Amino acid sequence: MKYKIALFLLLIFVLQSCQNENEKRLAENAKEAKKNEKIFNNINKAWIFIDEPINDVSEQNVKGWTEWRDFLKEIGDKPRKTIGAFQKKSTAISKKAIALNNNIPSQFNQPQIKARIAILITKVKMMDLFIHLNQIPDDKVAFLIGEINKELVSLERQMDKIVEKAKIPKEEGEADFLKMLDTTRAIPNSAPPIDQNLPRVE
Repeated sequence: MKYKIALFLLLIFVLQSCQNENEKRLAENAKEAKKNEKIFNNINKAWIFIDEPINDVSEQNVKGWTEWRDFLKEIGDKPRKTIGAFQKKSTAISKKAIALNNNIPSQFNQPQIKARIAILITKVKMMDLFIHLNQIPDDKVAFLIGEINKELVSLERQMDKIVEKAKIPKEEGEADFLKMLDTTRAIPNSAPPIDQNLPRVE
C-alpha cells in the first residue's frame, strides 16, 4: 500500500512539474514572439529606400544602365509580412548591388564612381549580415538603411558632377597640358647614372 501511495505521489509530482515546464515554455514563447514582433515593426518602419532618381542624370541611367535600374527596382519593392520576407529581400538587394560593378557606362567608369559603388555594396552587405543574425539588431539594420540612402544620394550626385564637368568646354591647349601632366606618358630618364666617385666642383 505504501508503494502505491508513493507511486501516486510521484506521478502527481511528475505531472505537476511537466505542467510547470509547459507554462514556462509558453511564457518564453510569448516573450520571444513579442520581441520578434517589435523587431519586425522597427525594421518595417525603417525600411524606406530612396528608389527614385534624384536628378536627371540618374534618371537617364535608369533607361540605359540595366544594373542600376534593377537595383533601384529591387530596393523599391518593400516586403510586407514577416522577418523572413525582409531577409529574402535583403539578400536580393545585396545581389543587385554587387551587379552594379558590371557594365558601368563608360562615362561613369571612373575611380570616384567605383569607390562610391564599393561603399554602397559594403553597406548593403552589412545590412544583409545583420538581418540574418539569430538575434537581429534592428537598430543597426535601421541605421544601415539610412547609410545606404546617403550612399545612393552621394553616388547620384557624383554622376551629376561628371556630366556637368563634361559639358564645360575645354580651353585651347588644355588637352595638351593635361597630357603633359600625365606621368605615365613621361619620357624615361635615359641619362647614365652619376658616378659618386667622380670629383665634384664646388
